[in-house]
Formats: sequence, C-alpha cells, structure tokens
Amino acid sequence: QLQLVESGGGLVQPGGSLRLSCAASGFPLDGYSIGWFRQAPGKEREAVSCISTTDGSTYYVNSVKGRFAISRDDAKNTVYLQMNNLKPEDTAVYYCAAVRGLLGLSAYDYDYWGQGTQVTVSS
Repeated sequence: QLQLVESGGGLVQPGGSLRLSCAASGFPLDGYSIGWFRQAPGKEREAVSCISTTDGSTYYVNSVKGRFAISRDDAKNTVYLQMNNLKPEDTAVYYCAAVRGLLGLSAYDYDYWGQGTQVTVSS
C-alpha cells in the first residue's frame, strides 16, 4: 500500500524555522515528483513547493521564495521542506503529495497524499 507520512510540524514564533519531512512507504519515491501543499482555514489548497523526479527542478510559490527549500533523499525515500523565517501567514496544514512522472502545480495533478501536519506561526 502506498503511503506518505508527514512530520515536523508544530508551533513556532515568527522568524523561526521548521523542517517538514515526507516519508514514503510501499513504493520508491524515485520516479515520482513530489509537491508540498498547504491549506489554511477558509482557503483553497495551494502548492507551496514541488520537486521533479526527472531533472530535480523545483518550484516555489512567490510568497515563500528565499525562505523555503525543498529537497529529496531518494535513498531514504523522504522529501524535506526546510522553512525559515516563518511568518504568521504560513500557518496552515501542510500536505505532501506524489505523482508518477512529471511535476504538477495543481492538487489535481497528484495521486497520493499524506494526512497533513499542522504548522502554526504565532508569538
């Protein structure tokens, strides 16, 4: 059974950092593009950052450029999202998702989803 499990969320003060992990089981991440999405209450789910399996290319939504970094360790079957200089507007449930092949920027592009991890940025 294909599973994605996120971890690393929590409560952090503005300006702080968190590293989210997305661990895959039941399938090798190699061959899958991975996206990190977030959804705040009353808002649509948005793509935060994605990484391609084909050439390692990445995407970041403008609001996180220069603050977030996505990386993958296929040997550990895990994708990471390093989040620095966090802001209150980053507060949301963060999800990782996988799609075989090419990277997508829409939630509809992805076939497998984790259960989400809460990130709260507050003083």
